[in-house]
Amino acid sequence: MKKNSFFDFIHVDEYSATPKYLQLSSAIIKAIEQGNLTQDNLLPSINELSYRLEISRDTAEKGYKYLKNVGVINSVPGKGYYITNVDFKQKLKIFLLFNKLSAHKKIVYDTFIAALGEDVSVDFYVYNNDFRLFKRLLTNKKEDYSHYVIIPHFYHGEDYARDIINTIPKEKLILLDKKIHGVDGEYAAVYENFEKNIYDALEQARKELSKYHTLKIIFPKRSYFPKEILDGFHRFCQQYAFSHEVVNDINVEPINQGEAFINLMEADLVVLLERLISMDLKIGKDVGVISYNETPLKKILLNGITTISTDFRFMGTAAANLILDNSRRHIEVPFYYTKRASV
Repeated sequence: MKKNSFFDFIHVDEYSATPKYLQLSSAIIKAIEQGNLTQDNLLPSINELSYRLEISRDTAEKGYKYLKNVGVINSVPGKGYYITNVDFKQKLKIFLLFNKLSAHKKIVYDTFIAALGEDVSVDFYVYNNDFRLFKRLLTNKKEDYSHYVIIPHFYHGEDYARDIINTIPKEKLILLDKKIHGVDGEYAAVYENFEKNIYDALEQARKELSKYHTLKIIFPKRSYFPKEILDGFHRFCQQYAFSHEVVNDINVEPINQGEAFINLMEADLVVLLERLISMDLKIGKDVGVISYNETPLKKILLNGITTISTDFRFMGTAAANLILDNSRRHIEVPFYYTKRASV
């Protein structure tokens, strides 16, 4: 093997959320699996890796150190690094695409990775709810992945997302958190039933909510949250004769005693609580607060914030099990109402 041919099949993607040293080590492992690197092949120096791949020396060294620790390569002083082990096989290589990073998305990621176990390679990307970046990441993918796990939430462009998703072989596709209308074929999914979930959760909270005369849901105009949430909210309020409003901007919305607020965005929760405290309104008595998505902080914040939330640990574990079982089932994630002092 000519030394410079190494860089024909070893690449580092600057857009990937996967650390570059892991991209480097995974690419070398894949090259071994495909026969591009063989026993005793000499590898480029750390300086050459840094220059050719446009990564830092520390990143290059960390990638080699990782491979050395797992027994794939070794080094000889004065000669460099070389392949020592080709007797292994990574069966699964997963393209994992999240819409954003958050506390609850981290729970999904951690449980997903833990449930997959060893000998699985995961390339992790985040598209920040931007359809253009979503399209570019999926269209420009260079690797041949065994599975594509995608959370599909967008500010704009969802109608076009199905066309991109439909290019993925359905036996490799797992939609996570949300199903997209128009995605055809037999594919796997772990999803929330947004309209039903909020309706059922508010129904459980009906006794506590009955002391408030108006329910307000904070739903910004620029939002990636599914409109089905509003459908479930309206249906509950109409069913049980609650006065209700949709609030687009909590920064300017009038707040009155006897109202209960449901927030979706974490930033909106901060603004809402700051305003309530500054107005000297007692949370859970004068004004009610219910927050979407359970996080550890909400258990202790202001004696506890009531939440309505999907089971994020279940979501991550279920997605991993669909891959391990080679299943194309659709699994609805449990949704919970957790009563605390804020209502």
